[in-house]
Amino acid sequence: MHEISCPHCGQSFTVDETEYASIAQQVRDAEFQRDLEARLTLMQEANVKDAEIAQGRAEHELQRQMFKKDAEIEKLKAQVSAAADAQKVAVLESVSDIEKQRDEFKAELTRAALEKVLAEKSLKDNYDVQIKDRDAEIARLHDFKQRQSTKMVGESLEQHCEMEFTKYRAGMFPTAYFEKDNDASSGSKGDYIFRQDDGAGTEILSIMFDMKNENDEGVNKKKNEEHLAKLDKDRKEKGCEYAILVSLLEPDSDLYNGGIVDMSHRFPKMYVIRPQFFIPMISILLNAANNAAVYKAELAVAKAQSVDITNFESELDDVKARVRRNYDLASGHFAKVIAAIDKAIADLQKARSELDGTDNNLRLASDKVQDVTIRKLTKSSPSLAAQFRALGSAPSAATDELED
Repeated sequence: MHEISCPHCGQSFTVDETEYASIAQQVRDAEFQRDLEARLTLMQEANVKDAEIAQGRAEHELQRQMFKKDAEIEKLKAQVSAAADAQKVAVLESVSDIEKQRDEFKAELTRAALEKVLAEKSLKDNYDVQIKDRDAEIARLHDFKQRQSTKMVGESLEQHCEMEFTKYRAGMFPTAYFEKDNDASSGSKGDYIFRQDDGAGTEILSIMFDMKNENDEGVNKKKNEEHLAKLDKDRKEKGCEYAILVSLLEPDSDLYNGGIVDMSHRFPKMYVIRPQFFIPMISILLNAANNAAVYKAELAVAKAQSVDITNFESELDDVKARVRRNYDLASGHFAKVIAAIDKAIADLQKARSELDGTDNNLRLASDKVQDVTIRKLTKSSPSLAAQFRALGSAPSAATDELED
């Protein structure tokens, strides 16, 4: 019970717990309402002031933006006016530049036409000089051939090739062998033999040369193919790898005048060339031989490695056989272990099923406990429920559940 005094008349009276709680709640609600109304009044006044300030700022910003736009408009007008003036000046300058370029182009065309005329005249003069020089050289060679015997003409081609080789020997073939073939023990011989070793005594390139000039056969002209069989025979007898016919025969043949002619379809490793390809042909074959020597050395290393690989594979097969035997022995043991593991797994699964049933029972009991509330517990005890409701002044989980 509580004793309460009236603030106006001073009279005291007594109230029970329920009435006291109701009065206290009313007092708290009245105070909260007054405090809420006061706060709302303050907030409204503050919102009015904020709105007035915001309106003033907006009006000020609007004036500033309008002033800025006016300034930009004036600036753009000035720029447009300046651009128009600049455009007029640019047009005038462009017209002047175009006229200047037109005049320069006309002058360039005139100069180009003059240069073309001069170039054509120069080319014609040079061509005439070359024609005269060629005609003079043809006449000189014709006279030279007419004044020489067949043997002298043939020897002149051999001497030409020998002098060419001597000219380039120091720079390109310093250790090469290049001599006349003087061995006629087999009944025939070539003209020159070229040999080159790798510096360690191993021969990497050998060539049998035969030189044929158009006048070598007198009035009965022969063709290049008529000399190939003998050249191939000489190559084999002297143990040479390649055979090359340096020929001036068939001077009007586009085939032989076109460059190096490969005759391997007739005889192995045989070529027909003009004298100007004598040094380049040796250089080409020598470069190929040097590369082949490198490949041969690499092949020898590869063969040695292949032997090592064969031995390794043999040892690997032996290891595989031993591992296989060990595997077969271990496999039987593994089968027994796996069977035991399977049995253990079955036992564990059975235990798990039993545990799952227990867990389900525990979950149902937990759900029933969670479903218990103060209202359900006090449903048959009105006095106990009244006492819980009297505790509304001190909020708790129990009163919350009761109010629900």
